Amino acid sequence: MSRVRSSPGGVAIVFRGFISADFPPTSGILRILEQLRTSGASLKVVTPDRLHVTLKFLGDTEEGSLPEIVTTVRAACRGVGPVPVRLHGTGAFPNASRMTVLWIGLEGAEPLAAIARTLDASLAALGFPPERRPWSPHLTLARVKGGRNLDRVRQIVRAHEGEPFGDFVVTAVRLKKSLLTPQGPVYSTLEEVAL
Repeated sequence: MSRVRSSPGGVAIVFRGFISADFPPTSGILRILEQLRTSGASLKVVTPDRLHVTLKFLGDTEEGSLPEIVTTVRAACRGVGPVPVRLHGTGAFPNASRMTVLWIGLEGAEPLAAIARTLDASLAALGFPPERRPWSPHLTLARVKGGRNLDRVRQIVRAHEGEPFGDFVVTAVRLKKSLLTPQGPVYSTLEEVAL
């Protein structure tokens, strides 16, 4: 959630930020989102308008650092053209036994992985902690919030683990702001960098 925080130079506006590639919902994605939503499990299912692949989670971000972040994003994307990817298969992190995140995989995402690695290294110099795990190409479908009806969720994930969900060309990377509300996060794009 955006908030005001004191800093040595006065007051700094802080927001929750991340860098992503966005995806439109295909009919197959809409179908599995609906299956998860009606599974009876304790899940926080992503709404179709918020489907994205996170390239770098920033967390608390001061508005004053935006110019440096935008410069870093542009540098990380320089020389990378549009990226054709295939959305394929479903799975769970960390595994099907202890599910916390349900996802669709991305094939052909190596250029996005390179951008994510560059962003992670470059933004560490601006004070953003590096990721603890290597970047994994996935589109988050839902987060598991409790243990109710997880066998049904496992059935849904298994039923779609080899399913193609469509081809898509990533043409931009976006720096986004996330405002947390009782109805879920509201995303707004602060900067778009074309590939």
